[in-house]
Amino acid sequence: MNRKEAAELLGHCTAFDNRQPSAAAATAWAAALHDVPFDNDTKAAVASYYTTPPKDPDAKLWILPHHVRTLRSKIRSARLENFQYEPLPDETPAEFLARYKGQVQAIASGRVAAPSGLLALEGGPSREFMAELEARGWEGNRTVGDEGVVEAELIDTVRRSGPLGIECPVDACRAAIGRPCKGPGGSEKQPMGKPRLNPHRARVRAADGEAELSVEERLAQEKAIKARSEQFLARQAETATEDAVPAGEGAAS
Repeated sequence: MNRKEAAELLGHCTAFDNRQPSAAAATAWAAALHDVPFDNDTKAAVASYYTTPPKDPDAKLWILPHHVRTLRSKIRSARLENFQYEPLPDETPAEFLARYKGQVQAIASGRVAAPSGLLALEGGPSREFMAELEARGWEGNRTVGDEGVVEAELIDTVRRSGPLGIECPVDACRAAIGRPCKGPGGSEKQPMGKPRLNPHRARVRAADGEAELSVEERLAQEKAIKARSEQFLARQAETATEDAVPAGEGAAS
């Protein structure tokens, strides 16, 4: 961009911000944008700048050379979003570079229409995913019988296994799939306490396919745990009593 083109660009900016361009400003803009041509994309960059509202509603928009450079680059890059170079057979590195550069410039400038379709992903499914399909009755015709199994269940099974692959059945926890269980306590913002290192036993049993304990079984289990705790505390108290020195024994010796 030369000084004359910079002056014309400043005149285009005047229509948006009512600035008063000068010869000195044109010289400065030409120096800042010396490698940027004055074309429709450059004018579009100015329009784009004044189309976007400022973060501060009370602030005045005032475009600078670096805004023009950045926005013009974004406009041209957007046209290349779905571009994929198609090489010729047996082309040399020099031919590749020349053809690639020419195609990129033609599409980025808008002289050639940009590709409109998204590129298709290639490659087959993973071996683990195929094993899951075959285990559920897939016979190679891209159809899987329902038989009560929903797609979300299949996805969750493939993504994660073990206790974290299911929601915690403990009413006071109810940790979501993939989330660790939490201990009791906490605050108003976080009703449950810190994440547990190990999942709740009920969650482990459910993940292993074991039946949930009945109320009687849970009470018996809690009673057994309480009894073991009391026995441990009793042994601790006996040990402390045996190790204690009787009062006055030290003075008698």
